[in-house]
Amino acid sequence: MSNALLQQIQRLQFSDKQQAECLLLDFLREAFDLAIRAVELRPLAVSLNSFNGFMTLEDGQRLFFKTHVESDTVIDEYYNAQQMADAGYPILQPIYRSGEVGRQVLIYPVIDDPSVFDVAWAIENGQRYDLDMLADKQHAADDLLLSIYRRTLAWQPAADAAKAPIHQLFYHRLTGGRLDRFYPDAAVLMLPDGAARIDEIRRVRWVINGVPYADSLNTIIADAIERLNPARDVPSVIGHGDAHNGNIFYRHDGLMYFDPAFAGRHFVLLDLVKPLFHNVFAMWMYFPNEVCSRLRINLQRDGDVWHVDHDYRLHSVRMMFFESKIERALHPIIDELQRRGWLDADWRGILRSALFCCPFLTMNLADSVKFPPEIALLGLSMAVEMGSESSAGSTLLSEALADRG
Repeated sequence: MSNALLQQIQRLQFSDKQQAECLLLDFLREAFDLAIRAVELRPLAVSLNSFNGFMTLEDGQRLFFKTHVESDTVIDEYYNAQQMADAGYPILQPIYRSGEVGRQVLIYPVIDDPSVFDVAWAIENGQRYDLDMLADKQHAADDLLLSIYRRTLAWQPAADAAKAPIHQLFYHRLTGGRLDRFYPDAAVLMLPDGAARIDEIRRVRWVINGVPYADSLNTIIADAIERLNPARDVPSVIGHGDAHNGNIFYRHDGLMYFDPAFAGRHFVLLDLVKPLFHNVFAMWMYFPNEVCSRLRINLQRDGDVWHVDHDYRLHSVRMMFFESKIERALHPIIDELQRRGWLDADWRGILRSALFCCPFLTMNLADSVKFPPEIALLGLSMAVEMGSESSAGSTLLSEALADRG
């Protein structure tokens, strides 16, 4: 029941903030032994499956709270902040926490620093000009990340790997109900040239900006379910699991993690997926109307092959995030796994399958209230580009993955 309540609050924050705050105040007073006077939600574009804000206690003290709301959860333990701190991550530690399943909320001291998400978006829109400083801090953070990976790298047996919270972001979204709830066969998705049924969309093959892709969405989904099965022996590290820029503070002395909802010991490749996709490719997901206003995208249906052409391009700040994570974290850890004989022969496929889940299952592309038809088509195109190998030509992702192993 509590998980359903938190999901309701997450949705209401965008449409009826006052009602959401009333529900949240009652919940927090029940969950914590604190004299809470008031709460203030902060509806943010980055809060796709979460909410955060401030609470004021009766003595006037202000605190910051954050929770991640995940439907169809099958994981029992979340928020391993201490494990991250012990591994050497700069992470904001909560002063109060509720870790019970369906009631997970962390409460922090108030931090005035912006998130990296906000800083990067301001740079992209010409409202800030400190890209070089951000790049320096990102490079330092990724160098530290690699050192922690190397220090904590260890073989994890299948029984332990299956319990890792990170799988809630990938495999359990595929198999735990979200896939079927978002995309039932008979559902209709609005595209720029008209409606299309989900079962048709999942069958067709794609040519995107002149690059043909080998697999339909049905094939990509089936492969992902097989590749991302949690019950397998893997090389693991201590990681955040959901280290997109909305979960990282931009501080004068460097970057600081918070909200470790999916932190723990888990498969090292999965740890890189969220930052690789969400920090680089996903601005259309957070700001669909703004991106749509300047996007040109065209769909031509040719039987069972759909041709999509669009002009969505990555800003230099997005390229910085991508190159830093690839060159300073992914490539070196792939080399280390290969040196130890731990590199899965299908590591590219595993990484692609997890990347596919980000555009396809973080939000429902069939939600016409959230996504204009042009953005829904762009999201489908990115899901295919993430999840399938191109049968000819190359992309930014394919070139990055081709350079190792």
